[in-house]
Amino acid sequence: MAKVLIWTARGAGVLGFLLTVAAIAARASGAYHLGNFQAGTILQGGMAFMIIGCLAYLAALAERAPG
Repeated sequence: MAKVLIWTARGAGVLGFLLTVAAIAARASGAYHLGNFQAGTILQGGMAFMIIGCLAYLAALAERAPG
């Protein structure tokens, strides 16, 4: 189970980082929208994925801790 949590954490972290960078780059270039979504919405999605990654990693660490 710890391996699944760690891979979930890594995937969510990378996806969150990429979404955050895309939103920041779009907003810095003057665009308010990426496709049909606002840049702020993409940024919030990226932050949410990074939080999911942090919580999954924390759960993996807690599962490994001795009793």
